Amino acid sequence: MLILDNVSLNRNEKYILKGINAAFEPGKVYSILGTNGAGKSSLAYLIMGINDYRPSSGKIVLDGEDITSLSVTERAKRGLTLLWQEPVRFQGLTVEQYLTLGGKIKVPADQIDSTLELVGLLPELYKSRMVDGLLSGGERKRVELASILLLKPKYAILDEPDSGIDIMSLSMIEEVVQYIVKNGGTVIVITHREEIAKISQEAYLLCSGSIFAHGLPSKIIEYYKNKCDGCSHANIPSLGEVKI
Repeated sequence: MLILDNVSLNRNEKYILKGINAAFEPGKVYSILGTNGAGKSSLAYLIMGINDYRPSSGKIVLDGEDITSLSVTERAKRGLTLLWQEPVRFQGLTVEQYLTLGGKIKVPADQIDSTLELVGLLPELYKSRMVDGLLSGGERKRVELASILLLKPKYAILDEPDSGIDIMSLSMIEEVVQYIVKNGGTVIVITHREEIAKISQEAYLLCSGSIFAHGLPSKIIEYYKNKCDGCSHANIPSLGEVKI
């Protein structure tokens, strides 16, 4: 289980995240829903331990181990992985080289092919294509999704997985999520879209850096849709969690 225990992130005497309490059980799909600027990506980076995204207070516990002070590499070794909202660009690599970390990961060719097909890319057209500069934003996002699948993570954080991808590909996103779960993983989807949140089993509503509500996705989505447009909670420093 992945647990966030009263986690806060403070920068320049300003709270980006405050008093976050959340628990993610193995084999389930979660969504963290919120408007732009609510702190969703900051929360994703905090869980992954990116750069200086380290808790000002509280702790992060992964399968009984306190990982609050661990590096990104150490967290990745323990099964955490992050899909970036904007995929990282690498120079001089083909799609196949990118998916196998330049050959460091030994993956059967048929598995690479089936994974590319799952994210909507034809292997014969994409394996030998260069990642840098020659793929569209949507294609790079699909390649990034394929790389996550090949890693078979224990906990996958997907930051806006549909960003840059056509709305018609919602079913593909759902297939990717279910593939991770089928292979024993837990999925945490960061999103501002109701359609994406619907594929989860449990949802958190993030508002001004705090968990404002937690419950069934249908209830959270209903509240989000009716209450969060032009939300009066914006910039409130601290909110108590509402049970929905």
